[in-house]
Amino acid sequence: MHRVGPLEGFTVGVTAARRADELGALLERRGAAVVHAPALRIVPLADDGELLGATEALIGRAPDTVVATTAIGFRGWVEAAEGWGLGEELRGVLDGVELLARGPKVRGAVRAAGLTEAWSPPSESLAEVLDRLLAEGVAGRRIAVQLHGEPLPGFVEALCEAGAEVVGVPVYRWLPPEDIAPLDRLIDAVRARSVDAVTFTSAPAAASLLERAERRGVREGVLEALRGDVLAACVGPVTALPLTAHDVPVVRPERFRIGPLVQSLCRELPARAQVLPVAGRRLEIRGHAAVVDGEPRPVPPAGMALLRALARRPGWVVSRADLLRALPGAGRDEHAVETAVARLRSALGAPRMIQTVVKRGYRLAFDPADGGSGVEG
Repeated sequence: MHRVGPLEGFTVGVTAARRADELGALLERRGAAVVHAPALRIVPLADDGELLGATEALIGRAPDTVVATTAIGFRGWVEAAEGWGLGEELRGVLDGVELLARGPKVRGAVRAAGLTEAWSPPSESLAEVLDRLLAEGVAGRRIAVQLHGEPLPGFVEALCEAGAEVVGVPVYRWLPPEDIAPLDRLIDAVRARSVDAVTFTSAPAAASLLERAERRGVREGVLEALRGDVLAACVGPVTALPLTAHDVPVVRPERFRIGPLVQSLCRELPARAQVLPVAGRRLEIRGHAAVVDGEPRPVPPAGMALLRALARRPGWVVSRADLLRALPGAGRDEHAVETAVARLRSALGAPRMIQTVVKRGYRLAFDPADGGSGVEG
């Protein structure tokens, strides 16, 4: 028997522009169907005039403190400076100032560049970096902050209010994707509930998806889906901010990495599935598949629509008219229900799970005495 993967039967949207292939592969390895729709594109570092200007300004007038916020950003900054012929001068500046690294990964990137950080929090928390700076006192100090593709308003504002001069270093910038069609398709899939979860690995990606939905006039529909049927999974609390600002509940791992993010989905999505004892079998209803006694059974969209309609009140008779309304694009012919039921029985591999009630409709052969959960997924 095929062993069901934790994400088998679920569809997951991936909005990442960077490391999307890695994330998609991890999800597919656990059985998920993946819809890739990059919400952003990244301006190449060496082509970014803003970064060049900020680098030249810091070389011309060294800051008192530099805050490195991301490993990939810091490495990219040093590599871009090398490409411009400014690498040695930039390292000379960084070697002579207080260099703070936000966490172990950033500390590793700093040391790989031949530099040594003055301090780094163990938790990767930018809030801890801010607390340390404010405790030291920043009035009159010039602080350069390496930005991770977006401003850090709370961090920067707190430093400015405390009297610091803050210089932003835009290591790379996010722009809308050149091909917007995949993102539009994902937005439509969220509204239609044809994806079970959407992953976000950066706050700009979450903001970009919502901005695009707003431009199309469908943001409220997207938010409604994300507040209920479609799970929003974020790699960390900063990534989640554009969603939580709109009261979207999110799941996120304790460790802010792609691997733990996938593990969170492996726990959360199966927990949302509806599990029922039906005709002596264990039926689990997932996004686009059923699992019967631990065996995944792919079900076509029409069949899944019927199965969900029957499972809303397990064991109750559902009329042909009601089932017809549940069928996508079925029209008015109730024979479409009979055809869809026949195909659903075949897909489940256990025809007795769906009973015909003469002149009334159909019902699941629900047997609550066998145990199971009747929670709607």
